[in-house]
Order: sequence, then C-alpha cells, then structure tokens
Amino acid sequence: MINLKTTSVLLFMLMTVCLTKAQEAKIKKESFDAINLNYPGLEKVNKLYTSGKYEDAAKTLLDYYRNRKNIKHPEFNIGDEASFKGKDIGKANQEKADNALLHKFQPQKGYGFYDYGKNINWEYWPVKDNEVRWQLHRVTWWQPMGIAYRSTGDEKYAKEWIFQFSDWEAKNPLGKSQENDSYAWRPLEVSDRIQSLPGTFNLFVNSPNFTPSFLLDFLNLYNKQVAYITQHYTKDGNHLLFEAQRVLGAGAIFPEFKLAENWRKSGIEILTTEIKKQVYPDGVQFELSPVYHVASIDIFLKAYNSAKLAGVEKEFPDSYVKTIENMMVAITKISFPDYNNPMFGDSWVQEKSSRLKQFQSWSNVFPNNQIIKYFATDGKEGAIDFLSTALPDAGFYTFRNGWDAKSTVLILKASPPGEFHAQPDNGTFELFVKGRNFTPDTGCYIYSGDAEVTKMRNWFRQTKGHSTLTLDNQNMVITKAEQNKWKTSKNLDLLTYTNPSYTNLNHQRSVLFIDEKYFVIIDKAIGSATGNLGVHFQLKEDSKPVFDKANNKVYTTYADGNNLLIQSLNSDKVTLNEEEGKVSYAYAKEIARPAFVFEKTKSDPTTQQFITVLYPFNGNKAPEISIKPNTDNDFENGIISLNIIIDGKKSDIKATLKE
Repeated sequence: MINLKTTSVLLFMLMTVCLTKAQEAKIKKESFDAINLNYPGLEKVNKLYTSGKYEDAAKTLLDYYRNRKNIKHPEFNIGDEASFKGKDIGKANQEKADNALLHKFQPQKGYGFYDYGKNINWEYWPVKDNEVRWQLHRVTWWQPMGIAYRSTGDEKYAKEWIFQFSDWEAKNPLGKSQENDSYAWRPLEVSDRIQSLPGTFNLFVNSPNFTPSFLLDFLNLYNKQVAYITQHYTKDGNHLLFEAQRVLGAGAIFPEFKLAENWRKSGIEILTTEIKKQVYPDGVQFELSPVYHVASIDIFLKAYNSAKLAGVEKEFPDSYVKTIENMMVAITKISFPDYNNPMFGDSWVQEKSSRLKQFQSWSNVFPNNQIIKYFATDGKEGAIDFLSTALPDAGFYTFRNGWDAKSTVLILKASPPGEFHAQPDNGTFELFVKGRNFTPDTGCYIYSGDAEVTKMRNWFRQTKGHSTLTLDNQNMVITKAEQNKWKTSKNLDLLTYTNPSYTNLNHQRSVLFIDEKYFVIIDKAIGSATGNLGVHFQLKEDSKPVFDKANNKVYTTYADGNNLLIQSLNSDKVTLNEEEGKVSYAYAKEIARPAFVFEKTKSDPTTQQFITVLYPFNGNKAPEISIKPNTDNDFENGIISLNIIIDGKKSDIKATLKE
C-alpha cells in the first residue's frame, strides 16, 4: 500500500535536491552580466572572468563580499558577528525565524501565522484581505532568520533561507500570470524586498551554505528586481516615495552593479520632484494621514542618508533637506503630550518609546532645531514657543493650553481632498485632556480585499463614524474646506471653516476654545438640501457614559474623576440618539465603543444649526450648563454674543466668525 505521507515527504526531498542542483548549475559567462567588473576591488574577479575561469571568478567575488567593509548597512554588517553571537534576538524575531523553518509565515502583522505547506504555496490566500497576499511577497521573516543565524550559528536557518529564496524565484517568475505578477511583482512589494535583502545578504553571506553559484543567483535576481521598479514606478503617493528611496538605496548598497549609478540618479530625481508635489508648504504630506506623514519623513531621510553613503548627497537641493525639517516640525504641531497623533485617515496609535527614538534620530540630523530637540528629549531640552497653531494648507488645527500630560488639546481636520489614505471626515477631531484621549477618531481597520473585506473598510471610513455633521447619514463629498477665520488669543481661540459636504448643502463649523478650558462648537447646515441632519460624536471604549436624553447631554464616568460632558445647547428641538460605535487602534483589530448623534430635520432652505459644548470636568457630577443669547447675538451673520452659564456662573462670550 502506498503511504501518501511518505510519498509527499519524498517528493519534497526530491524537489529540494533538484533546487540545490539548480543552484549549483555551471556558472556561465552571462552570470556576470549585471556586475561592473571594473569596479574598484573587483580586479581579481575581472582577471579570472577575462580568462574564462568563471567558477573561480565567482569564488573570488564571494570572497570580496565576505570581506567588504567600505559599504555600511544601517543595521547588519560583515564583521559584526560578535555583537549578535549568543544574544537574545527577541521573542518576535525568534518566533518568526522558527516558524519560517516550518513554512509558517505571518505576512501581515494584524493576523497570525499561516501554514504554507512543505512545498511552499506562494499563492495561498488564507484571509481575503489583499494585504495578506501582497505582504506575503515582502518575505519579512527572512531577516529574522538571518538574525537567528547570527545569534546561534545554526546552519538550519541559512539552509532554509537559501532554499526559500530559490523556491520563491522558481515559483514566482515575472510573467507567470497577470494575477501573480500583481502580487509578487507589485512595485511596492518588490521595493520592500530590495530594501530588506541587503541586510539579509550580510547576515548570511559567511555561511558555508552560501555558495558562489547562489551568490550569482542572488545578485542577478536582485538586479532584475531593481531594474523592474525603475520601469514600473507607481504613479504617485507614498508608494512612489518608498520605491524611489529603495531604488536609490539599492544603488548605494550595491555599487558594483552596472546600473547602480542609474538607480541612484533615478531615486534622487523622483524624490526631488515628489517632495515638492507631495508636501504642502506647511509641511504636511498630501495623504493627510499622520502615520503616512511620518513614514514619508523617514523615506525622504533614508534616501538622503543613502545618497551620503554613495557620496552624492549634493545632488539633492538644499530645499529638500529644509522640507524634511519642516515636516518634522509639522508633526509636533499635531502631537498630543503622549506623542500620539490623531488617527485621521488610515492611522493607528503609536508607542511613545518608538516615536521618541524617531525624534532622537531626527534631532541628530537637525541638532539646532529646538522644537525637534524638545521632543527628542521628552521636554528636558529644547524649547517650544507656541500653543494653539494651524497647518492651514493641510487643514489641521490644534487648540492647546500646554505641552505636558495635564494639558487640554483638541486637534481638528478641515482639509482639501486627500489621496488614498484620507477619509470623508472633514470636521472630525480628537480631544485629549489630562492624559486621556476622550474622542479617538475611527482609524482604518483594514485596507482592501474581497467584497466582505471592502465592506469592513467602508464601515470605518464612513462619515457618520467620525465626529462631524451628516445629511441622511450619507458620506460627505471629499472637497476642499475653506478656512473662514483662525485667530488665537489668551482667552479665546477660534476656527471657522466651510465645507461643501453635500449637493446644495454646505457645512460650516466654528470651534471656540474658551478660557483655555472648554469648547463650544457651532455647526451650520447651509443650503437648499433637505433631510435628516446629524452631528455625531464617538467616545473612548472604556468611558461608560451616561446618556441623559431628556437634557440632550452625555458625560463619561471615569473613576479617577477626569471626565467630559458633551451637551447640546440648542433651544429648538434636537434629539439625542445612541449609535453603533467602533474604533481600530491597530490593523485588523476593532473594539466596540459608545457613539451618539444629535439629530434634527431640515425641511426647507432655512439654515439649521447645532450648538454643542464640550466641557472637561473633575469629579463624577457633570456641571449644569446653559446659554443665553445677548441682544446683539446674530448667528446668521457670524456674530456671537452669548452668556454661558456653568453651575450658575456666567461667562460672556463675544466673537466674530468671519474675517
């Protein structure tokens, strides 16, 4: 009787032997076609090649790379083996490396490990999220395998990596099929590989299993991948930035390639052009996502450092470096005291420790910038001389009374149309008070995939899932918000903007930060459109709010006494209703949370308005708040003259909403 399990193992072993033999196939003259044998240091290789001694030339080329010290990788270099030997590489790296030996891969960190089979099935799609299929081809576990090899010296990691590299090459040839190319050869994934492979190369190159024949296979596939990107750059966006930066890096880390100079020039040309296109004058990247803004900073900076490695940094204009510095300052302006930024668009929360490291690396590049230094040292050095501030080109507005953990900070988005990672959410905001973010924005949850995955993404993108106004709960049109007024002063900071949210309906939102303590938001629905109007709010998942529908107010009940009241101050009929709420702090992770809406009907062209107070308070009893318009109050013409009564104490508020 045939044992199917035994047969499977034998077939796998046979395939491994075949691949190994393929790796050791006779080295030919054309094996060196991609290499510039006139490059300094390759004289012996060139002499052997010219004499037709191709195998000896390959051995000498491998010796060259094993002893190459003049080209430095940011993390992993030849000769630093002692710094890894016997060291703990971390639980995450060890898990990835050991699972990889079993062909259990974690393509996307939002999911777990999946078994791709003894005979690796590179087309396996366990979750119908496109990111899983795309990111499989980033082979992010290869570098942890290299780190494990450096730490242990165990050849099983080297043998398996060499096998997987050859297996990937054999099963994912360019042109295999249009579908497979769209994942395995999508330029972003190719660029991710060409960025990670040099470090992996350095980690494994001294292994006795790393043969001269495999070296040439590696170099030729690497060359093919970089050359492919230069002919298939993504049209625009952060993908193009990643690709150009990595092409430049490839030319710097492997200057021995014939095309290395062209790669460097290609990357520099694109990045010099795109930094002008993709970064607004106020320093914000045009996708309007804080996470991708920071990613863009690192892309531009990595590219500049790669150019320095190749000695060609002068090919970047001075304005390039100045823009990077401006981008760093911009992110400080939309930072909370815990170093997080609002989750506008496709964003998620960050660990303070990792963001601190970023600022520290940035401060090394710009040591004289006192704002960057302040963030790099957690406020111990440097200085910041502003509180509330605007990034008007991007449409990010920050109301702030301080920079420490006790501060009150509200950051609002009223932006032009963004690129892929932006959402239809103008008017949304996050409010941070005394160490707590009371109103986190929705986040992105997931990107793209089949119909079910797309449905899940769209739930988090929808306008009513953000803290802004809707008509009939429909998504607003993504258009440019027009700033009407931005003014800061000791007792009143004021923003007014108008967004053409729907056909025949403009949304004008005014935010007043009063006495550096609380907020009044005035929303106007202007135009002939009719339907159900709603002003939506979302709260943190652990806020346990009280919904006082009789008085149109909602307040949190945190036991530490740091709480928030959100109350409608309308004199006309407004209804308070609870809604489904969700938040996503990390990819593919969602949490239920409280959400609600103040609603009214617009039945004619008359302008309708909502007046809402956001009042942080201490204790468990929400304050009693009401308003009384003064005789000179004229909402219609943008003149605010109100008495706000808080627990019996009156406060006179006067403001003009237009310039």
